[in-house]
Amino acid sequence: MGGATGESRDERSYALETAKLGIWCFLATEVLLFGGLFTAYTVFRLRYPDLFHTEHLKLNRILGGANTVILITSSLTMALAVSAARQGRKKRLQLFLLCTIGLAASFLGVKYLEWSDDFSRHLYPGTNLFFSLYFTMAGLHALHVIAGMGVLTTLLAMAHRGRLGRSRHTPVEIGGLYWHFVDLVWIYLFPLLYLVG
Repeated sequence: MGGATGESRDERSYALETAKLGIWCFLATEVLLFGGLFTAYTVFRLRYPDLFHTEHLKLNRILGGANTVILITSSLTMALAVSAARQGRKKRLQLFLLCTIGLAASFLGVKYLEWSDDFSRHLYPGTNLFFSLYFTMAGLHALHVIAGMGVLTTLLAMAHRGRLGRSRHTPVEIGGLYWHFVDLVWIYLFPLLYLVG
């Protein structure tokens, strides 16, 4: 029986390492995607500094800052969810996953308010080069937030059915890595779009 348990632990360890390698490879492709957009932004900002300075002042820094606080808080709740999964604390895992999903929904709600205000002031993706890049980068990030909510909702359902716990926490760790990546992208987007003038 001890040998079987040892094999099971080895298999779980191997599964975790394989899953982590897979998510890191996936995140590397995401870094290339956002890296290309960051590079394009930088090149055009250097080429048209006056346009970028003038147009970035039209963004709502308060809502952008609120979204930054929301996502940083969601990183904390996700880290607490991973910790709860490792400890086999089902109720805490569900609570922190639910909190992270709620914070993600709050981020999208704030983004909706911000974009509604932008549209009411006739600021659209085609307005000029700055707003084309702004809506592309922020919109792509919002799609990643929505995808992350899907992942977190799946994890919440798995936790509710008892399919996650101390012996099976790899999916929560992988979901956590993805969510932290989504948060990290916003931490770069916020100063780049809203603050650097």
